[in-house]
Formats: sequence, C-alpha cells, structure tokens
Amino acid sequence: MRTHSVLVTGGAGYIGSHTCKALAAAGYNPVVLDNLVTGHRWAAKWGAFIKGDLNNRELLVSVLRECQISAVIHFAAFAYIGESMTDPGKYFRNNVVNTVNLLDAMVTTGVDNLVFSSSCATYGIPLQLPINETHPQRPINPYGESKLFMEKAIHWYGVGHGIRSYALRYFNAAGDDLDGEIGEDHDPETHLIPLVIQTALGQRDTLQIFGADYDTPDGSAVRDYIHVKDLAEGHVLAVKNLLDGSPSRTLNLGTGVGLSVKEIIAAVEHASSSPVNVVESPRRPGDPAILVAAPRAAEEALGWKPRYSDLETIVGSALAWHAKQMQPLNKRTSQRGSECLKKVLS
Repeated sequence: MRTHSVLVTGGAGYIGSHTCKALAAAGYNPVVLDNLVTGHRWAAKWGAFIKGDLNNRELLVSVLRECQISAVIHFAAFAYIGESMTDPGKYFRNNVVNTVNLLDAMVTTGVDNLVFSSSCATYGIPLQLPINETHPQRPINPYGESKLFMEKAIHWYGVGHGIRSYALRYFNAAGDDLDGEIGEDHDPETHLIPLVIQTALGQRDTLQIFGADYDTPDGSAVRDYIHVKDLAEGHVLAVKNLLDGSPSRTLNLGTGVGLSVKEIIAAVEHASSSPVNVVESPRRPGDPAILVAAPRAAEEALGWKPRYSDLETIVGSALAWHAKQMQPLNKRTSQRGSECLKKVLS
C-alpha cells in the first residue's frame, strides 16, 4: 500500500507540529514547509523539513512534485488579531496572497486535496449560540477577514480547478503534547492558558484579564477550548476523507462546551498549587461574551469527537510542558515558581 506524503505548510508551528506527529502515527509521511518566522525548527520532528516561504512559487511547485505530495494541510498564516488591526496589509499579503500562490502551485502540479486551517474568527460577533457552520461570517478584524478570504479563494479554486478541500474552523486551541515532545511557544504569547501558567510559575508578576462584567455566570468571557491533539486528529481524518474521495466540506472543530477565564485560572491554580495574581481591565472592543462551537457536523462527517479536551487534561498537559521548559531553573524564576515547578515535575 502506498504511503501518502502530506505537505504541511507551517508545520513547525504549534498546531502544525502536533498535526505532523498525528500524521506520522497514522501512517502518513509529513513534509514540513515553514519559513520559521513564528515556527520552531525543534518542533519539526516528523518527516522532512524544508525551510521556505509560500511566496516562492518555484519552490512550492518543486516540493509538490519532487516529494510526490498527495494532499496539503495549510497552516501557514499570521495569527495575531491585535497586530492585524495595526498592520492589515501584512495579513492580507501573507495570508491571502500566499494562499493563492499555494493554490496556483497545486493546480500546476495536479495536487487536488487540501485541508485548510480556518478559524471561528470568520464568524465575528455571534448571533446565536452555539455557532454552527451556517452562521453568517462577518469578521471584525483583518485576521478573521483574511481567513474568510482564504476560504473563498479555496472554494473558487475548487469550482474552477477541481481542488477538493476541508475548511476546518476551530475555536481556542489549547494544551500540549501528552508525551511532552512538543508544545506551545509563541513570542509574544497572547493565549490565555500559557499566560495563566507563566504567572503561576512566577515568569510573570500578574495576569491581565479583559472584562469581568460580561453577562456570564462569573462575569468573565467564555470560550470553547479544544485540545491541540484533538485538533490534530481532526486534520488527519480530513486528509483521509479527501484521499478516499470525499467532496469539499466546511466544519467547526470545537467541543460545544464553554469555559470562562476565571474557570481556567482556578484550574491552573489547583493544578500548580500556586496562586495567580490577577489584574482586571476593561473589556477589549469587539470581544464577544461567549464563543462556543456546535461540533455535530464534524462528528457526522469525520467520525471525530474530542477525546482530550477536558479542562484537567488541557491544563495538566500545558503546565507540564511549560514547567519542562524552565529546567534548569532560571535565576529569575521566583521562589513561588520554583516550588510550583518541583510539584509539577515530581
């Protein structure tokens, strides 16, 4: 039986690297293409690694041909919402224009299977909850708009050139590899769970939370957190379905369960046995009170159900990863952080 090679753009990033591990475990041959602007060479541990940019069409064509690629998983994109507001051109050039470049290379080489990393940011402010795939897409920032543009471009390349695709709109990626081999490492870090953990470990003095007066049970914002391993397995199943001849689909990847900012903080405090010093700030403009997915379509189309997205597993895996990165203990680590590390690593 042929071993299919899968090109993973952005495969040295957080979700991309976890997906490469899942691909390899499922019998595929991942080929990573990453410019390492935000990714990490150490995270590309499965399959071939090629340093390169999606603006290099000649390289894309060469990789697709020479590596005998059967399908592409497209992660490569800038993903900082705040930055997209101040530098929208950067996001449209990298996310949109480079996606068109990838699509053109796929047409040239006859590669017609694509799994696209989309986002719930394409929905904007929710009109109803939970959010299903038919919810209107009205992004409120250039990042979300760029993802929507990418979805549209992929759709029309399907119409015009026969590219079949799965656009996977996932919610809040969280957690880290359960084996501790790879994990989340962003600079700057903007995701809630790593920020809470860094505060618990003494790497940050305080945690700033935005909004404590939402119409939610505890006043803090509620989000749908999906473990990165569950996300990775969703991408692998999408590749399998495409290679088996599935038509194009658009699917949410989420749990259908919302967790508040304060619930996350309490879970980290419990797991680390360390308090998190919180500073409450006003809401950020455009931040919805609640974002929760309706995940049924993914279950029906892929046979996919989150298996690792309970709060204990998400926080436990993330805490173990971040504690591991602090070995040996840095002199700048507080005594509180040192004590927490000993408990986590014991």
